[in-house]
Amino acid sequence: MTHPSTFQYLQPTEEQQAAMQRVRDAATAYSDLLEAELPPGPDKTYLMRKLREVAMWANTAITRQPDGAPRT
Repeated sequence: MTHPSTFQYLQPTEEQQAAMQRVRDAATAYSDLLEAELPPGPDKTYLMRKLREVAMWANTAITRQPDGAPRT
């Protein structure tokens, strides 16, 4: 069963916001490298979309427990 707040907005703590920024910075750096090194095409498009998805899931992992409960 998921936590009652699983589908509600969760304001990250200051520490979580800092961690999220570091993850976004790393994802951006990797994205820049991929953009420079990969030729255009459907595989690159797919990869870039997945990277964006992974970065978003990282935010969830930073702020929530596996059952959706907020991390403290």
